[in-house]
Amino acid sequence: MKSLLILGAGGFGHMIQETARLLGYEKAVFLDDAVKGPDVVGKCCDYESFLQQYDTAVAALGDNNMRLHWTEKLMEAGYHVPAIIHPSAVVSPSASIGNGSFIMQRAVVNTHTIVEHGVLINSGAVVDHDSHIGCGAHIGLGSVVKANCSIAPKVKVEAGEVIFSTRRKIDGVEDRNLEDAIYAFGFGNRCSYVKPFGAGHINETYAVYMPGEGGDELAYVLQRVNSNVFKDPAGVMDNIFGVTEYLRNVIRREGGDPDRETLSYIKTKSGCNYFEDSEGEPWRCYNFIPDSVCYQLVEEPEQFYQSGSSFGHFLKQLSDYPASKLNETIPDFHNTIRRFEAFQVALKRDLKNRADSCRPEIDFVLAREKDCGVLVHQQDEGILPLRVTHNDTKLNNILFDEKTGKGLCIIDLDTIMPGLAANDFGDSIRFGAATAEEDEPNLDLMHFDISLYELYVKGYLEETKDVLTEAEIGSLPWGARLMTLECGIRFLTDYLQGDTYFKTDYPEHNLIRARTQFRLVDEMEQQFERMQEIVQKYTK
Repeated sequence: MKSLLILGAGGFGHMIQETARLLGYEKAVFLDDAVKGPDVVGKCCDYESFLQQYDTAVAALGDNNMRLHWTEKLMEAGYHVPAIIHPSAVVSPSASIGNGSFIMQRAVVNTHTIVEHGVLINSGAVVDHDSHIGCGAHIGLGSVVKANCSIAPKVKVEAGEVIFSTRRKIDGVEDRNLEDAIYAFGFGNRCSYVKPFGAGHINETYAVYMPGEGGDELAYVLQRVNSNVFKDPAGVMDNIFGVTEYLRNVIRREGGDPDRETLSYIKTKSGCNYFEDSEGEPWRCYNFIPDSVCYQLVEEPEQFYQSGSSFGHFLKQLSDYPASKLNETIPDFHNTIRRFEAFQVALKRDLKNRADSCRPEIDFVLAREKDCGVLVHQQDEGILPLRVTHNDTKLNNILFDEKTGKGLCIIDLDTIMPGLAANDFGDSIRFGAATAEEDEPNLDLMHFDISLYELYVKGYLEETKDVLTEAEIGSLPWGARLMTLECGIRFLTDYLQGDTYFKTDYPEHNLIRARTQFRLVDEMEQQFERMQEIVQKYTK
């Protein structure tokens, strides 16, 4: 069977599908990052997975840079990348047409013209004799390139005069930067409406609705990233694309659904990982995963077991991913020694004269200076290896399958970095095995629930016990203690500095938060042997 794999399932892609059928291709299917349909078999980044099944492929992408980029990627991968010439086009036998170029309906390419690879010569265009069309160029509808012309690579020759596109009104879009972002990701011409989305407090998040068979559907999540928090957006997005594209291949090998079990981030029309608006702020976009739910707090013990299983499986899937390739976008994020040193500086300066109001909490931290180095020293000595870590392993960063109640997908990947397994494990325990919220003023309500701890350990080690080293497994209880201590130190440091980092609702807010964390640390210390025994129980 003569088959064709087409990268790009937009309008141009469907034109190429029709042309391919006229040329005798019996089967023509798509890879596309955004469009879904019966003929769409994967994302563009999956192209290598289909080489055995479809040895012939083209990149039917309207953007010159993207078309050229993917044409060259397909050639490098070993695909046969033919020129697609519509039967109604007139092409001189002496013309040279490069790989992956498209000559559309009633276009004319005259004698001795050279058309390099990845070129689009659109319907009705005329390229006269002895012209040279550089790779990735676009000769627009009905345009004329006269004899002996040279068109540079990736240049677009417009149809007649240059006509700038006008933008349609999109409901819910009042901000020009939001509008620019929607068009940058290619949704402007079809988007139904946009509205704020989610409960996050760091990034500005919107739901993008597109027309579907049953009416408007939530299709994409668009975010303006807070560059005050994430000062290296390029590094953040490099990490995210690297990890999620790697996960797609792992999930496919496991027999799972890569469109539901990891976030699928979308590049801009020009092929960038993110869009930068007029104010220099970064925007990124990913597919919405339907039939999923997110929980802000543990409502049932089973959810915390599923949380352990989900984050454990996430670590296992990425166990062979080279952590050294990741950007450290927030240096020393979980370096507890550095956190203790920052606390000492804040205590010495006491900028707001608050030290006298928190002496017991200060003494609590000072008494645990040696503890702060336990995991850091093991990392420095090579005892604990660096892994791909999430670094914000709260329950609300997991999507659960709405029908089965099982963990489905890890989200909020901004803090993906090299780190220790114990840190991710510990942050989950700090958040999920507490009996009250972290700013509960009544400490009598805040306790460390060791039964919830055991549920998480069970789910986590069922996935990771064959991946983690013996030293890593032994470090897990320390991870719970130290991530909780570190969080308390950060709250107390911010309180001493005058609340410059964490958002507060009243003057003692950060101090209250520190107290809850120190209560948890104290109870973990009292039950530490039992915590270690539980870990050993589930490694057998």
